[in-house]
Amino acid sequence: MLTGLKIAVIGGDARQLEIIRKLTEQQADIYLVGFDQLDHGFTGAVKCNIDEIPFQQIDSIILPVSATTGEGVVSTVFSNEEVVLKQDHLDRTPAHCVIFSGISNAYLENIAAQAKRKLVKLFERDDIAIYNSIPTVEGTIMLAIQHTDYTIHGSQVAVLGLGRTGMTIARTFAALGANVKVGARSSAHLARITEMGLVPFHTDELKEHVKDIDICINTIPSMILNQTVLSSMTPKTLILDLASRPGGTDFKYAEKQGIKALLAPGLPGIVAPKTAGQILANVLSKLLAEIQAEEGK
Repeated sequence: MLTGLKIAVIGGDARQLEIIRKLTEQQADIYLVGFDQLDHGFTGAVKCNIDEIPFQQIDSIILPVSATTGEGVVSTVFSNEEVVLKQDHLDRTPAHCVIFSGISNAYLENIAAQAKRKLVKLFERDDIAIYNSIPTVEGTIMLAIQHTDYTIHGSQVAVLGLGRTGMTIARTFAALGANVKVGARSSAHLARITEMGLVPFHTDELKEHVKDIDICINTIPSMILNQTVLSSMTPKTLILDLASRPGGTDFKYAEKQGIKALLAPGLPGIVAPKTAGQILANVLSKLLAEIQAEEGK
C-alpha cells in the first residue's frame, strides 16, 4: 500500500488512467492536473490546476510518457488548458521528491538538475521495454497487414537491431512464417540471431541485404536507412520505422524512390493503451513503494 504518499500526476493520455487507478487502489493521495474533462472519478484523487498543487508536500511527480516539450508544456489529452512545468514547481518540492517520465529532454533534465531532484526515465528500464515490446509487435503486425497485399507468412523480412524490441519482433514474425533476417553490430547479438534460427548480418553490410526484402522493420534510433541503403531497395519494400522520433530513415528520399516508409514510434500507447498503462502502473507502484520505505511513511 502507498498510504500517506502524495503524488502529482500531471498530464498524459489513456495510459495515465491505469496509473491513477493503480495508485488510488493503493491509497496514495493523488493530485490530478490536466484531467478536467475526465468524467471518471477516482477515490482519493483531487483534480486541480498545477499552481494549486501543494508542492512542498509532494513525494513524487508523474509526467506523461512524452515528458514535456522543450518549453515545459505537458501533453494533456483530457484538458484544453496549457499546463507548463516550471523550475519553481520543482524547487518547492521536498528533497526526496522523485520525477517520473517515459523519456526526457534537455528542458526537463535541466530543471530537475537545477532543483537537485531525481529524474527517472521509465522507458530506459529493461523491464518496461521488454513488456512494451509485446504491444509494439502486435501494432507492427497490424501495420504490416494494413499496408501490404500479401501475407506475412512467406514474406522476406529484415529486422534492424536486436535490442529489447527487435528480439520480440524478429521472433514473432518468424513464428508467423516470415523469412526473417536480422541486422546487428555486436558479435553477441549476431550469435544470438543464429541461435534463434534466423539469418544474421552485420549492419555495415545493410545495403546488400535490403535488395530483395518485402518488409524492413527498424528499431535503431539513428540514421541507418540513409540514401545509400534506400537506393538498393525496390519500391515494393515497406519500411516500418519503430525508432523514437525522428526515426532512422531518410523519409524524404524514401518517398522520392517510391518506397512507402512509416514512422511508428509509441505503438503501445496507440494499439493497447490499457495494457501499456498497466505495464507502467505496475512498475511505478513498486518504485513508489521503495520511496515510501526509504522515507519511512
